[in-house]
Amino acid sequence: MKNVNLTRLRDDHAAALLTFELENRAYFARSVPDRGDDYFAHFAARHAALLAEQETGLCHFHLLLDEHGAVVGRVNLVDVMDGSADLGYRIAERATGRGLAVAAVREIRARAATEYALTALTAATTTDNPASHKVLTRNGFVPVGGIDLDGKPGTRYQLRLGQ
Repeated sequence: MKNVNLTRLRDDHAAALLTFELENRAYFARSVPDRGDDYFAHFAARHAALLAEQETGLCHFHLLLDEHGAVVGRVNLVDVMDGSADLGYRIAERATGRGLAVAAVREIRARAATEYALTALTAATTTDNPASHKVLTRNGFVPVGGIDLDGKPGTRYQLRLGQ
């Protein structure tokens, strides 16, 4: 990922992360459910809660930071249990089309297996999000069935790590 680093979420990322979410809110809402006004109104508390959850090992939150420290993406592993986690990611509208999502998922796959000792990842995307389907399949995820994502049809994917 040229000029972009995948880094674990920290307290000092709050302002840059809020800027990322606000700048991309309308863009994200076109393909995934909107976070809602409450998310933004109580962002500081939400950020602190994410960090506390990360400390328990139940989630691993990451940011893609450009050379200026601006957030251009998020890559998260949530609901860590029994060697598995659910993968989620978002790339800023201004950073799409550069292969960042594919590269970020590739890097988080490696970290999941090595740093977090996970053996499997799952992910889901709406059926009307072909870019996300490509990101997942290019990283070895295979579709395992349909899923409802807040009223929108979607596809669930799975990946076995270490194969």
